[in-house]
Amino acid sequence: MKYGYARVSTDDQNSALQLDALKRAGCKKIFTDEGLSGATTSRPSLLRCLKTLKAGDTLTVWKLDRLARSVRDLIAIIEDLSKRNVNFRSLTEEISTTTPGGKLVFHIFAAIAEFERGIIRERTQAGITEAKRRGVKFGRKGILKDYQVEHALQLIGQGENVTDIAASLRVGRATLYRAIAQYDRQHSKPLPLRARNSKKKHR
Repeated sequence: MKYGYARVSTDDQNSALQLDALKRAGCKKIFTDEGLSGATTSRPSLLRCLKTLKAGDTLTVWKLDRLARSVRDLIAIIEDLSKRNVNFRSLTEEISTTTPGGKLVFHIFAAIAEFERGIIRERTQAGITEAKRRGVKFGRKGILKDYQVEHALQLIGQGENVTDIAASLRVGRATLYRAIAQYDRQHSKPLPLRARNSKKKHR
């Protein structure tokens, strides 16, 4: 099954160009988010589209920037499609994973994602090492210290992976969220948007 996804930004309200191109590409069903800029985190039609896709299906977009908010977002989506054996096609960039060249693009994206995770782990571990140098003790038991929570919030705000952050602090993700919630209550500071969205997603 061929599915299409189109996003119309607030600066470009005409979806006809994208829809016509996706129909010509053979898309039987097209999901559309209208009036949303690339920076918007909530894209309900894209979420429905990704949940609909099954192994062997093909997701087609007019341009790569219609699919993702950033390079990080694009890598995450492409990697997820690859793991689920879903094909991907971008019409403007002429990328199709049904071709050898397109499959190579998938492998490149996967390599970039792994490289980025390595950098995140290294950066997080560097923060932990510095904390230990200042006498902060880390352990699996007990609630996290304010310094640790602040460091975690900073990384979350930068878009780092919550699971990697929790692992570097030697706690589970649930423990990290409880520590953040307690910190929020004590200091009356709202959680960063990424932290709130990630917390709701993984409940």
